[in-house]
Amino acid sequence: MRDLAVFLRKELRELVRTKRLLILLGLFVVVGIMNPAVAKLTPVILEMTSESMAEMGVTIGEVKVTSLDCWTQFEKNMPIALIVTLIMFSGIYTSEYTKGTLLLLLTKGLSRSSAVLAKFAAMLITWSAGSWLCFGITYFYSAYYWDNSLVNELFFSAFCWWLFGAFMLCGIVFFSSFAGSGAHVMLGVGGAYVVMTLIGISAKAKEYLPTHLIDSSPLYTGNAVPSDYFASAAVTALLSVGLVIAALPLTKKRQL
Repeated sequence: MRDLAVFLRKELRELVRTKRLLILLGLFVVVGIMNPAVAKLTPVILEMTSESMAEMGVTIGEVKVTSLDCWTQFEKNMPIALIVTLIMFSGIYTSEYTKGTLLLLLTKGLSRSSAVLAKFAAMLITWSAGSWLCFGITYFYSAYYWDNSLVNELFFSAFCWWLFGAFMLCGIVFFSSFAGSGAHVMLGVGGAYVVMTLIGISAKAKEYLPTHLIDSSPLYTGNAVPSDYFASAAVTALLSVGLVIAALPLTKKRQL
């Protein structure tokens, strides 16, 4: 535990020093504000383009915006925030290997497993703070302008997004245990996502895949209930733990 605490303090200080934490939290704030802003401005944009569309024979009727439009934007924009987070963290392990900075700490008796877990904890803390901050901002503005009670299972869908993001971070931990660069880590994580998407084409397999967690629309509209996502959540949690556990012996065997 002492080693873990030492490494975690180092990682958190590094996040602050490099302004990576500030940048990511700023991104989540922007996305949180953008979700209701885009929904609010949609009728204005359509009204501005109505004349040109009418000349093309397209008639735009009155557009009524509700909280559902705001949360639809949340579902569309969260992948952007997650992708940026993954890119920012893709080299968090491999850069230590190439620079040799990790070796200096290990020679002082600190364990590799603690280094791996501390880096993962720092990533998870950042993702948790950012994703829930984005959700909170969106929730506040959606409640201010519209009525959140019109949308179902907001908190559960946000938890699903958080769990999926945590799973993707576990992918970074795993691929970093043997990949040579941050680009290779992103290729591994991206490839895993593509594979899950292809497998998810099968309706029977989809409900067990992590990618099912980020399909929030049925929850919002009441066409699905939380229990429909329990199998996917359980598989995602098990895979996440498995990826981190598998990364530990691989990292120990890695030559520095």
